[in-house]
Amino acid sequence: MGELRVDACLDGCGGVWFDAFELQRVDQPGETAGEWLVDVRHDPAVVVNFKRKRACPRCDGVKLKRHFFSARRRVEVDHCPNCGGYWLDRGELEGIRAEKAEEAAAAAKPKPGLTPEMIRYLYRLKLEGTDNAGPTANP
Repeated sequence: MGELRVDACLDGCGGVWFDAFELQRVDQPGETAGEWLVDVRHDPAVVVNFKRKRACPRCDGVKLKRHFFSARRRVEVDHCPNCGGYWLDRGELEGIRAEKAEEAAAAAKPKPGLTPEMIRYLYRLKLEGTDNAGPTANP
């Protein structure tokens, strides 16, 4: 751990390149590379054309494919179909981190539904209700 090396476009567009599997490792405990990625120095005058296909910085002649990072369809990333690397534009890593935090918070919330204690209580109520109901009168 702590040996992850990512490439960033410092004083340019502020984008970050992750080789295959680095993006999954960046926020693991003990990994320090993710700490400085919060605010990569960038030049506000640099304008990124998101409509233009980008070349993979690792693979000669391969274009990156733009797609959503997760099923939530909030963050789009550029992925190399050849080497498995990811190019994240400025702000996309923060978006991915926010999605992961939301998922973790949702997983930590208690799930709605009946607990075993509630089921036993309802069963007791039902039994008590049938015992005390007595015969019903027919008019």
